Amino acid sequence: MNRLVPLPSRSLIPERDLDKLPILETRHLGIDFGGLNAVDDFTIAVGRTEICGLIGPNGAGKTTIFNLLTNVYRPTRGTILVDGYDTLGMSTHQVNKLGVARTFQNIRLFRDMTVEENVLVGLHNSMKYGVAESLFRFPSYWKQEKRAREKALELLSLFDMQDMASFQAGSLPYGAQRRLEMVRALATEPGILLLDEPAAGMNPSETAELMQNIKKVRDTFNIAVMLIEHDMSLVMGICEGIAVLNYGKIIAKGTPDEIKSNQAVIEAYLGRQEEGT
Repeated sequence: MNRLVPLPSRSLIPERDLDKLPILETRHLGIDFGGLNAVDDFTIAVGRTEICGLIGPNGAGKTTIFNLLTNVYRPTRGTILVDGYDTLGMSTHQVNKLGVARTFQNIRLFRDMTVEENVLVGLHNSMKYGVAESLFRFPSYWKQEKRAREKALELLSLFDMQDMASFQAGSLPYGAQRRLEMVRALATEPGILLLDEPAAGMNPSETAELMQNIKKVRDTFNIAVMLIEHDMSLVMGICEGIAVLNYGKIIAKGTPDEIKSNQAVIEAYLGRQEEGT
């Protein structure tokens, strides 16, 4: 496993990514909801080919972080850089075009559309025809539509789902719906893929398959993956760097081995043990 090395910002990224700009970097990021300090001083960098984890107890602020990174929420303070660009003032759509895609804790597919149509929605960033071309069905429109359908099937084949292309998305088994949501996100051609509890509801064999699929995504597309997950076997088995969040603040950053032995992390998950107990 590639060792982690520090950046000037005190963040850690894999050594192989050190000569390249981080795909994602946050500096002193924070958000308040009324009087509640939900996230504070969240500073992290993600290497361009890194698989990293964001973990912490329930309510620690993990999904809030993802909502900040995709500009669903606007930060109260701090900076978010995607591929070196400040996302301040951008819409969620603009952040996606810049290279950030995500899946959700609760699956959000277009259930009444086919599997292929769901992926085609994700491919909208690559469609270049104008309104007139789409209205009057010029040859350039059909050419791009054909290319998009070929690309959709190619992406589905990565997860052996090409034979499901005509199936209604809502009719798929749970694990297949999870994979489809990942394929749709990949269709936007991201530089970093954010996965919010991708193993939720999966059995051990499905989780093992998911681990292989995440590695396949990173290696095939040469992108970064950041995941929120409660399944520690998955996190420790696949992540190179891990940040631990508690009450909206990072309490530890490091490799899986460092995180497993970190006393602050143990106390956050298990509670402080009194002496003599």
